[in-house]
Amino acid sequence: MAQKIRIIGVPMDLGQSRRGVDMGPSALRVAGLQTRLKSLGHTVEDIGNVPVKQPEEQHYGEKRAKYLNEIAETCRGLAEMTERTLTEGFFPLVLGGDHSIAVGSFSGVSNYFRGQSKRVGYLWLDAHGDMNTPDSSPSGNIHGMPLAAIIGYGAPELVEMLGYKPKVEPRNVVLVGVRDLDPKERRLIKESGVHVFTMRDIDERGMRDVMSEALRFVSDDTDGVAVSLDLDFVDPDDAPGVGTPVRGGVTYREAHLALEMIADSEAMVSLEVVEINPVIDLHNQTALLGVEMVLSGLGKKIL
Repeated sequence: MAQKIRIIGVPMDLGQSRRGVDMGPSALRVAGLQTRLKSLGHTVEDIGNVPVKQPEEQHYGEKRAKYLNEIAETCRGLAEMTERTLTEGFFPLVLGGDHSIAVGSFSGVSNYFRGQSKRVGYLWLDAHGDMNTPDSSPSGNIHGMPLAAIIGYGAPELVEMLGYKPKVEPRNVVLVGVRDLDPKERRLIKESGVHVFTMRDIDERGMRDVMSEALRFVSDDTDGVAVSLDLDFVDPDDAPGVGTPVRGGVTYREAHLALEMIADSEAMVSLEVVEINPVIDLHNQTALLGVEMVLSGLGKKIL
């Protein structure tokens, strides 16, 4: 079904220690994102990038949550932009940047639905749990904390964004593709009530079975599903240019099947694509894959 899509870039790499993912939005644009979305019949407008402070211009601050104030400031602006995008009848397609931007994009989506007394589910496709807090994180990098903040754990500047918490019920949150967790993070994930499908689940049950169940959880008593796609969800053989690569990820076809099943559900209300790092990529291969996956999620079919 043709949609009105608004592209929002968030060129931020404050949330992690390896530089380069701030160029992710440009890499996706260079890979032909807008033209290819239009070829599917969608109306597309690109409103450019949210303002982001540069790490060279300020101290990282608190060691357990580096650049917290700068990240919170960017996320507040992104939340407002995402909510306004939905209000104006557009589908938000958010291009990161590191995964800390999810606090902003999802807060905006959540607040839009909350204003209509509706709820939204959250599907998180990622090698990592991103459910550390400043107390549990080994690195202090906020890109490992956004999902925890969204469900109510962590730094108040993120947790209480837009004045309420949690932004989503944990039972309507599903992680798929997880294969690299920190010890304390593992405990929080188990206690939180979110659903997790690890790579072992995908190995044993297959992507079709896993995604069917995942979509059932995120759609249970909700009025839409926000999707957060970290390109490290895919194995580094197919997605080498990512912020934090981890061997043993999903294959090229499994990744497409996941997005195609999301499209078939007709439940997706927003999509963000994060953690593409052109600095360590090969000929923009990862951004090209990112564009292909976006297209599958927005209705491109083989036949």
